[in-house]
Amino acid sequence: MSILRFMTAGESHGPCLTAILEGLPAGLELDMEAINRDLARRQQGYGRGGRMKIERDQVEIVSGVRFGQTLGGPVTLRVVNKDFANWTDRMAVFGEPAGPKVTAARPGHADLTGVKKYDRQDVRDILERSSARETTMRVAVGAVCKAFLRALGVEVVSQVLNIGGVAVNPAKVDRTRIGQETDSELNCYDPTAEAAMKIRIDEAKQAGDTLGGIFEVIVRGLPAGLGSHIQWDRRLDAKLAGAMMSIQAIKGVEIGAGFQCAQLPGSQIHDEMFFDEQGEVYRRTNRAGGLEGGMTNGEEVVVKAAMKPIPTLMTPLHSVDIASHEAVLACKERSDTCAVSAASVVGEAMTAFVMAEAVCDKFGSDAMVDVQSALKNYKDRIRKDW
Repeated sequence: MSILRFMTAGESHGPCLTAILEGLPAGLELDMEAINRDLARRQQGYGRGGRMKIERDQVEIVSGVRFGQTLGGPVTLRVVNKDFANWTDRMAVFGEPAGPKVTAARPGHADLTGVKKYDRQDVRDILERSSARETTMRVAVGAVCKAFLRALGVEVVSQVLNIGGVAVNPAKVDRTRIGQETDSELNCYDPTAEAAMKIRIDEAKQAGDTLGGIFEVIVRGLPAGLGSHIQWDRRLDAKLAGAMMSIQAIKGVEIGAGFQCAQLPGSQIHDEMFFDEQGEVYRRTNRAGGLEGGMTNGEEVVVKAAMKPIPTLMTPLHSVDIASHEAVLACKERSDTCAVSAASVVGEAMTAFVMAEAVCDKFGSDAMVDVQSALKNYKDRIRKDW
């Protein structure tokens, strides 16, 4: 069992969403404003829907923290759903069922398979939990993990690379600026591409359609040697890919050069190593994405994820009715036209958790002072060895 773990609970229109994060060391300073900033970033973005105008997510910490510092026990985080006030009858824990049943399943969603697997007669019993609203708590957990990593000199940032086929020009993106404050509505660092993305989103919205895209998460400041080549389930790239694929609507993950590795010869893929003037090893390229043999190699970790278009369309697709067994058009839940920028924040959160887990696995997780000391000693040793 991993030292660090978390679980989330709650429904999209239920009273609240909750997460329990266990395994953080004691003595970590937390900042509520920093957590809420990430929650706000998840809600923002060009192409978001009406739900984001209702909710103003603010976290409550109800256990594991005293006077701003973690105590070493489970940290419980909660976000209240303001929209529950409009759903108290339909989402009541007890009492007689209220409100119309949802019986028209949506293609591309958990709806149909979920009602079959769990023997439900109302698609709402599935869609409430499978909704991406659940990622609210992943972002809250990720923000806490970011605070842990930041205290160790590690930074997790992201950018949107592509929406609906409109891609950024890498030559126009200053990678050192990624993660800095920006007025971008899409977490995009190429203003020309962002303008074209917005036009594509407007066109999709007018057509009652939705768009997906690609985002990239970057981790800076990690030491070499997190993860392991020893067993399949200790390989950090495997854990990272699994965490990214666990995000709703993610259908593909690349680490570093990713699928390009299948197209180019080894001479154009592998990152050559050199000694600098101080005798330190460095690489002029990072096509491995900071991971070799299942371990961090000291370079930036770079992971990309592809998000499919949201399956709730205002011009619904053909589907089936689970009650009448007739052909129908899929149901319409309030939704977004495009949520790739929001997904990039969730991607940061899941990446931060995986990296925090790897740090705890290697350096322990009882007290921050011990983790910091162990990390320093390790860095000194591997530097001295070379």
